[in-house]
Amino acid sequence: MDTANPELESINRQLMSLERPKKPKMLVVDDEPDNLDLLYRTFRRDFQVLRAESGIIALEMLATEGEVAVIISDQRMPEMKGTEFLSKTVPQFPNTMRIILTGFTDVEDLVEAINSGQVYKYITKPWDPSELKMVVKRAAETYELFKQRSEELRRAQAQTMLLSTIVQVTQQSNRLESWLEPIATAFGETFGAASCILQIVEGNTLGIAQGVYSIDPDMKNWLDQDPLVKEAIASQKMQVSVNVPSDQDLVKVQHYSDAGVQAHLIIPITFQHEVLAVLSLQWQCPCALQDNELTLLHLCAQQVALAIACARHTTSLT
Repeated sequence: MDTANPELESINRQLMSLERPKKPKMLVVDDEPDNLDLLYRTFRRDFQVLRAESGIIALEMLATEGEVAVIISDQRMPEMKGTEFLSKTVPQFPNTMRIILTGFTDVEDLVEAINSGQVYKYITKPWDPSELKMVVKRAAETYELFKQRSEELRRAQAQTMLLSTIVQVTQQSNRLESWLEPIATAFGETFGAASCILQIVEGNTLGIAQGVYSIDPDMKNWLDQDPLVKEAIASQKMQVSVNVPSDQDLVKVQHYSDAGVQAHLIIPITFQHEVLAVLSLQWQCPCALQDNELTLLHLCAQQVALAIACARHTTSLT
């Protein structure tokens, strides 16, 4: 989706610059050290290769390392067969591609594993390096496709929840203060922020009323010390820092380093050329928002502005 908005496009280019390509993770599992070394040498240029000598060790490694793109496992191993090990990884890591190396005929196990979706492909030993590389390449591409679709679904659900939250909380109460925290929480969760602050602005300065969402229960509101906030209020335009540690103006703000903030986006909530509130989204790791997400931010900010303006008008009449 094209934002058709120069301001949003500029912000998106800056956020996109945060992305750093990383090698996908691969886990290779084999009780023979020579095979592990061979697989490591084969794929180390294209993958971050993790090695385990048994299914039990591999499960422990996954619990620490998290999801990997591809698992290559030998079938015949002591303690736990490859198909048994791979089946245990499915519930937690459904998108991971699983490849079995087998040097014998164990048709029932392989057919059952493949039919149940636990195994993507099987390769017979000794394997052809070119064939294995091609299979792994396709497996990694399939993983990325599954991961992308899962993320798109998650984002669509989160965006629907955000819009629903804004509508619900503004309809349920006329008290502006009661809206702020649930709306801040919805924004923070939708965009994967470490923290989010929605704070009312009064007379071009930050007011007392605020809503705070944070993964850190000890997080404090320090927006009154942030030059980005002052600029957002003065210019009535989004402000962003994509690399806080390299920003000389922001390095002086101690709370940035204390909170571990790596990226900060400030959205002024405006109505009829008046700033009614500011929305602060903070990330502790590189973050890139898609065009449709920035557009959603812009539209939701407008909806929040309209709700705040109506609430103030209603209050002034009572």
